[in-house]
Amino acid sequence: MATTRSAHTVWEGNLLEGKGVVTFDSSGIGEQPVSWPSRAEQANGRTSPEELIAAAHSSCFSMALSHGLAGAGTPPTKLTTSADVTFQPGEGITGIHLTVEGTVPGLDGDAFAAAAEDAKKNCPVSQALTGTTITLTAKLA
Repeated sequence: MATTRSAHTVWEGNLLEGKGVVTFDSSGIGEQPVSWPSRAEQANGRTSPEELIAAAHSSCFSMALSHGLAGAGTPPTKLTTSADVTFQPGEGITGIHLTVEGTVPGLDGDAFAAAAEDAKKNCPVSQALTGTTITLTAKLA
């Protein structure tokens, strides 16, 4: 069954001096302020589209890797994934780097790296972001 998740943003003002609030409608987890300076300069307590993409990508990748490892008979005990999304004003998103560290009993480093590459390629968020260069660092804890 297909699912749809929703969020909305209310923006006031122009790009450089305006501000907005992102509301997470589906989960009801709240609202987060967003602004151009939080995107192109320092966050200062506000989020950005790139941070939201990083959250989506790190969680999706972790789910895909966990599923792949379990399907191969080596379920992980723990996966810690970070996603760094680089935004260059005037160019856009120029790259995403995933870093994962895993505790996977019975698996060597090469097999873990291969499983991580497969998850990077096949997680739905990675597939949605195919126009962006995505790199990966994977290691066992």
